[in-house]
Amino acid sequence: MNAMEFIATLIRSGRLHGLGIGATLGEVDQAINCEFIDDISKSGLSLRRDYGFFEFSFNPGPDWVMSGASIRLHRLASGYEMAEEWRQGMGVEFPQYIAWRELQNVLSSVAGSPSLEITEQGDFVEYRAGATNVSITVNNNHEKRGRSIEHGDVWSISLWSNGLD
Repeated sequence: MNAMEFIATLIRSGRLHGLGIGATLGEVDQAINCEFIDDISKSGLSLRRDYGFFEFSFNPGPDWVMSGASIRLHRLASGYEMAEEWRQGMGVEFPQYIAWRELQNVLSSVAGSPSLEITEQGDFVEYRAGATNVSITVNNNHEKRGRSIEHGDVWSISLWSNGLD
């Protein structure tokens, strides 16, 4: 699967490899086949699982429960080797950069894509799909591609809890 199809599915469904808000740590372990680092807060009240350019956040309980996830696409500009592990372990091919215009074109051709609210935030523009709890953050500064992303490239995509899950 290519990254555009993968991201469009996430935006449309609010699920990442079948995982949504409320998934347990055990379910994440079964679904994601890549190396990671766990970072438990000093208070023990949160866990961040870092897969390189993917991150999952968890809240405690009888089992750790996913409260959010993000794809930090900007990390691929300077560390593209992270994409190879995701391709091998998860079968998704990510490019070094993803232009928002290209992603918009894919989204416009996918039936059931949610409407997006737009908020400018200085160096970023956020496109928020309230129906699926997904936000897309796009670089709004005027850097050139290289070890950084350029104007109009996707910075990150986040899946978040609406507090009702």
